[in-house]
Amino acid sequence: MPSLRLDTPVQFLKGVGERRAELLGRLEIRTVRDLLYHIPFRYLDATTVTPIARVRSAGAGAEVTVVGRVISTGVIPTRRGLRVFQAVIRDDSGLLECGWPGRPFLERQITKGSLLLCSGPVKHFHGRQLQPREWVVLGGEEDEAPDTGKVLPVYRATEGLTVRQIRRLVEDHLDRLLPLVEETFPAAWRHAAGVGGLRDALERVHRPDTVAVAEEGRRRLAFEELMLLQLVLARARRLAKRSRAGIRFTIKREFTTQLREHLPFALTAAQKRCIKEIVADQTSPERMHRLLQGDVGSGKTVVALFAMLLAAENGYQAALMAPTEILAEQHFATLTRLLAPLDLRPELLVGRLSAGEKAAVRERLASGAARLVVGTHALIQGEVSFRRLGLVVIDEQHRFGVEQRAALVEKNAAEGPDVLLLSATPIPRTLALALYGDLDASRLDELPPGREAVATSIASEKTRGKVYRFVREQVAAGHQAYIIYPVIDESEKVDLRAATKMAEHLAKEIYPDLSVGLVHGRLPADARDETMRRFRAGDVHVLVSTTVIEVGIDVANATVMVIEHPERFGLAQLHQLRGRVGRGAARSHCVLLPGEGASRERLKRFAATQDGFRIAELDLEERGHGELVGARQAGQVTLRFADLTRDTDLLETAHRLARDAIQADPSLSAPALQPVVVEIGRRFERGLELFRAIPG
Repeated sequence: MPSLRLDTPVQFLKGVGERRAELLGRLEIRTVRDLLYHIPFRYLDATTVTPIARVRSAGAGAEVTVVGRVISTGVIPTRRGLRVFQAVIRDDSGLLECGWPGRPFLERQITKGSLLLCSGPVKHFHGRQLQPREWVVLGGEEDEAPDTGKVLPVYRATEGLTVRQIRRLVEDHLDRLLPLVEETFPAAWRHAAGVGGLRDALERVHRPDTVAVAEEGRRRLAFEELMLLQLVLARARRLAKRSRAGIRFTIKREFTTQLREHLPFALTAAQKRCIKEIVADQTSPERMHRLLQGDVGSGKTVVALFAMLLAAENGYQAALMAPTEILAEQHFATLTRLLAPLDLRPELLVGRLSAGEKAAVRERLASGAARLVVGTHALIQGEVSFRRLGLVVIDEQHRFGVEQRAALVEKNAAEGPDVLLLSATPIPRTLALALYGDLDASRLDELPPGREAVATSIASEKTRGKVYRFVREQVAAGHQAYIIYPVIDESEKVDLRAATKMAEHLAKEIYPDLSVGLVHGRLPADARDETMRRFRAGDVHVLVSTTVIEVGIDVANATVMVIEHPERFGLAQLHQLRGRVGRGAARSHCVLLPGEGASRERLKRFAATQDGFRIAELDLEERGHGELVGARQAGQVTLRFADLTRDTDLLETAHRLARDAIQADPSLSAPALQPVVVEIGRRFERGLELFRAIPG
């Protein structure tokens, strides 16, 4: 066996070998370091486990945690068609039935003989039953129940490798692995965050005396990943602002004043404030690198247009990029309408134009004849060149991380254009710091006057027919409707209505006299766009879709949004879907149609507010940051230890320390900071490249 180091392959540890190393690889544990950082996702304090005999006498609604051996399982259908997975578990004091409504697929995960931990409320259902909110398979038939009085770590496991086996592996090697760990951060940073050393933190999370001790260790690991992320964001921000000479625009009050005079509506106070912040950036010597965040319908496009016109009246060009062709066309139509009184016409550059049309637009951009252009991200790629690009506006840039945003710096010549990013996805400030810490931020937190709230109601399976009739009434009145489903196709794993089958059912059985369209993520982009164009033109009455229409599509004539299985969506996602209606003058409606057994409380909270930022806060509290970011990523780094709902203080501290550190030492070149740079290189694909880039 080679001398043990943190990068030693895990298979060389005693008790692992090739076969077990392969299983550990499924958990992304490939080295000794990976095993050390594979921290428990929860802890079992055996002193809090309730004997089953006491559960059977507990009142309905009581929260309990039990550990028992599974002696039987089965799937029970209800009279209303809901399938309930049930497992009977046993401990030394008795038997208890546990039920999971609507989750028959658990039959493949929870098997007879398994040692099971369950936590949740006691329910009345043919006697006492536990409906677990949390559960974990602690082991198989050969594993014993945990001793009482101990705090046991519960690790993420995989088929063929139990929690107990991973716990034993960590415990057997922890004393040899901990001395290999070297401190990453200066003492001053740790003191500012109120956390201890790295080696001590790892021992605390794997071998805690109490759950509180384990939490202290987790916070140290959380601070480390938040601090590293904020350093990368702060470095990217500095590069974006200073790596190229910025453009210092001057206020000429030509196009911008004309636009203000000819707008068919008054700007909100929030719009005026954001325009002022953006203009301050544009007239400074540094490059603008700003995020404009606003709720659906808050007027981001108009604010961006003022920035584009400031660039144009200074002799520069401005480009607005959208993630899809249909959104680019929508922006083009909006800008064309607003600019008509100014005798300015924007250009459109999208893939469906003919080769000749594209060539003509590219020629006008290269010569400088075209001052404003709208298109997809291809605008800054390939054959497209600008005479004098001064501003890039990027719509719905949330799908790109900090490293991609930093790469925009390299796309242009000597003068670096200002960059303004738009997002219609309200997110809490803590999440914004984690995702967009490299950007200055402006928030549009006010809707234009006269914009009517979307009436939101919660229906039920009993009233499905009434919902369908309401949709028909709206179509008969000349309007259109969306019906949203959480999945594309039906599956044995989940009892959910699916878009493809329901689109066929609606077209044949419910609305045979209407035009029913279908869009989802597996359709070719051209087919999706064509259906959306037909819907926008009014040729499709009812559009069946998944969340592919979540952001950006603007069809003023659509007045009804029906969302099936809303319990499967986050609150912020529901808000984005609701924002697809209410775009015109007519009264609009959002109807939630939950599945049987779904909690209605969270849906009532959603229905009670139209404030996207408040809903985002509720969503963060409810689901945590991981699901909100999508693939558990924040700027292309996985947050494994930090929880933005409870680590706000750590994030704020990391943000401040990182800004100060990059200000004082932009490349982190001090000898004491080299361990920090090494760790950044380990965790970020382009981390070292950012710190080796343009100095200063």
